Amino acid sequence: MHRAYHRWDSPSLNRPMELLVFGHAGAPVIVFPTSQGRFYEYEDRGMVGALSHHLEQGWIQLICVDSVDAESFYCEWAHPRGRLYRHDQYESYVLNEVLPFVRSQNSNHFTMVHGCSFGAIHAMMFGLRHPSRFNRVLGFAGYYDIHRFLGGYHDDEVHRHNPVDIVRYLQEGQLANDLRRQEIIMAIGRDDSAAGTNRELSDALWSKGIWHAMRWWDGWAHDWPFWQKMITMYINGAD
Repeated sequence: MHRAYHRWDSPSLNRPMELLVFGHAGAPVIVFPTSQGRFYEYEDRGMVGALSHHLEQGWIQLICVDSVDAESFYCEWAHPRGRLYRHDQYESYVLNEVLPFVRSQNSNHFTMVHGCSFGAIHAMMFGLRHPSRFNRVLGFAGYYDIHRFLGGYHDDEVHRHNPVDIVRYLQEGQLANDLRRQEIIMAIGRDDSAAGTNRELSDALWSKGIWHAMRWWDGWAHDWPFWQKMITMYINGAD
């Protein structure tokens, strides 16, 4: 299996950033780590191994990026707007640095964003805010109301980043049309503390006529062995 390490000084973040690429071809999958996780987490936790057949066949290519969560959502000394500003710089890194890097070595334009737990929040934010850039969103056990990570702070800027609010306040137009063409797949355990936010997001999506797959698993299902099963089931779509 092809495995490559890459590092460069990010102009968006003004710091070095690292990532791992797995697979030689196929649809690119940008993978976000769990809360304050690192770019090597997905490999260390057996997720790359679970997808080894897909990777060896050239069906997908994983791009496992690093996080700056400790500088954004988990930076408790910073004002919530400051945390979102740092996240916006991270968003610029992914959109303006990682995506062009992927395009430079992979001609397949069917691009997915994926994450588990806090990584699912990132994947959903990128998918909902930039649906023309990402064809499929795979979010497992995400908590889709970011007010929880901002001390309950509310303002218009938070609403523009918050997955549930993005959909609730969605107006007809290009963004809504792009979202209706996107594939959104969520999976979570019924006993997960984040289950309620998944239900809220699902209800909001249906209310806007946005098709998606909401997959409920028995029990808690908030751990790597569950996510290994989920990714093999849903990486090719919800059917």
